[in-house]
Amino acid sequence: MHAQSTWWIGAVLVLCMGTGLACAEGIEAITKPSEDVTLSFVQAGRIASVLVKEGDDVKTNQLLVQQDDAARLVELAQLKAEAEQTVRIRGQEAQLAQKTVDLHKLEEAFEKKAVSKWDVEHARLEVSMAELTLELAKFQRGQSQLKYDQTRIEVDRMRLESPIPGKVEKLFVKPGESADALAQVVRVVKIDPLWIEVPVPLADARKLKVARAAQVRFPDNPEQPAAGKVIHIGAVADAASDTLTVRVELPNPTGRPAGERVGVSFPAP
Repeated sequence: MHAQSTWWIGAVLVLCMGTGLACAEGIEAITKPSEDVTLSFVQAGRIASVLVKEGDDVKTNQLLVQQDDAARLVELAQLKAEAEQTVRIRGQEAQLAQKTVDLHKLEEAFEKKAVSKWDVEHARLEVSMAELTLELAKFQRGQSQLKYDQTRIEVDRMRLESPIPGKVEKLFVKPGESADALAQVVRVVKIDPLWIEVPVPLADARKLKVARAAQVRFPDNPEQPAAGKVIHIGAVADAASDTLTVRVELPNPTGRPAGERVGVSFPAP
């Protein structure tokens, strides 16, 4: 076995491995996923199915884990029927139309002295009551539609879909188990591209700009640096180390794992 040694030359870290002492020069940093999300259910429930396994590549919006939603689907169908039915409203509209016709007839009869004023006032009151009953029926249908929408959202939340394209890093549940609300269920990471948070000496960081080229050297192949670029420069320096964090994005078509120690340098434009 060969020992690995590490030392600093000014602001440059040198990683040397093996008898040939192949070195990766640059500021020491560690690669990390460009996106890293851990998904949870917002409500407790039994896990009905896990549709992926650790290490699987997944696409955006791909279904990963499903809670048991059979009972909620039955409830949703019932609420949908209630929200879409208009029988009560049409019945109240017909009743209001009839009450309005009756009122007009009584008003004409009152002008001819054929009915009393009390009969007309009573008919007007019935029209008002019919109008209120119609408004109530419309309100109740609106409430049914809101309840249906709310339940549909709750059913959708019983499905965990990947918000990013990436790889399933960790599954925390199995089918048949119960998952508590907000408990970890599945972790998905995106490692192409990789990100590297580089602690650049403040004096050097001031010279950098977004989109500036960066070279990333891996200890196992320091002679062939990978080409990255600066995508973010921090706004707050670390007073203790007199450094500023610079984020470098590195294409990773070969799927190197995140978490490797690398050396990062910024060649002159």
